[in-house]
Amino acid sequence: MTLDRTSDRTAQDGPPHLEVSAVSLSAAVLPLLAAGSSSASSASSPSPSPSPTAPTVPSLKEAHESATNAAGWVEENWSTWLAIGLRVLLIVVIAVVLRAVLRRAITKLIERMNRRSGASGGTALSGLLVNAERRRQRSEAIGSVLRSVASFLILGTAALMVLGTFQINLAPLLASAGVAGVAIGFGARNLVTDFLSGVFMILEDQYGVGDSIDAGVASGEVIEVGLRVTKLRGVDGEIWYVRNGEVKRIGNLSQGWSTAGVDVTVRSDEDLDKVKETLSAVGERMSKEEPWNEMLWGPIETLGLDSVLLDSMVVRVSAKTMPGKSLTVERELRWRIKRAFDAAGIAIVGGATVPLEGAPAAADPTAGVAAPSAYASTMSPQSVAASPIPPPSTSK
Repeated sequence: MTLDRTSDRTAQDGPPHLEVSAVSLSAAVLPLLAAGSSSASSASSPSPSPSPTAPTVPSLKEAHESATNAAGWVEENWSTWLAIGLRVLLIVVIAVVLRAVLRRAITKLIERMNRRSGASGGTALSGLLVNAERRRQRSEAIGSVLRSVASFLILGTAALMVLGTFQINLAPLLASAGVAGVAIGFGARNLVTDFLSGVFMILEDQYGVGDSIDAGVASGEVIEVGLRVTKLRGVDGEIWYVRNGEVKRIGNLSQGWSTAGVDVTVRSDEDLDKVKETLSAVGERMSKEEPWNEMLWGPIETLGLDSVLLDSMVVRVSAKTMPGKSLTVERELRWRIKRAFDAAGIAIVGGATVPLEGAPAAADPTAGVAAPSAYASTMSPQSVAASPIPPPSTSK
């Protein structure tokens, strides 16, 4: 019974094992046969050109996975992006607001300073010294400089803060800027000197448009004041461009008041009381006439004798005038003094000494000097005729 079951199991199990072995053998042999046939066919016929592969279209599952990964990456980094954006926006807004506030404050401060300077002096002297047009020009120049400096500092700092927000290393940038600044400073030191000198000239109000100044290198009327160059118009109409850094000293002839001084030289035997009375009458009459009464800011005074010589004496006349009008007043004053002295019989002398009436004339210093001899020159005919005859030459 047992044998039969075993034989039956063997009979049942045998064929399947044989079938599996045959299938595995055929699976192993068939590829080899296919490879051999393909190699034989390739050896007998040339291989065809490879056909272009069609682009692979991602499947819906792959697209879904890519979208999921992108959404996850955005979800992980959106908070960082939002923080950086808000920080940059906050820096820009603060910089713009601070710049606007500072520019407005600088403008108000300059205007207030000008109003105080105008209200502090109500006299004609202070009004001429700081007039409305000059205050306006000075205010514009100072305000422009201060606003430019404030804008540069605020915007430059904001730009560096924005770059730092994006995790950019600022050390190389600052080092490069420092090296470039040093190089520019050495190369353009004259330009920097002119600029700084112009800034301090404007801040200190050393001169303005319309002033007559003596800058050492040139003199004339100021027609334009810049941060680097000052333009002057000379007496003959020429325009001088003076660099502010080259000006070592400035003489402003238009600030405050000017002095008109006239020296009158008369003979030493003139009556001083008569001379003084004539000069006083000229000054009093001139100070009452138009337009000299506006140009004269004080009476014309006879200061007295400035010098006394053997044959002449100098009387000094002076007057305080409007700035820039001293030469005009001096010319008119000389004209009137000459006419008044002619009418009063007072002689004006000057230059070469004038001999007094009745005094003997001085002897001519060349009267006792003998005339030059004709024999003084070796090339004159007299010297040639008087020279000895040279002996004949003995050499052959």
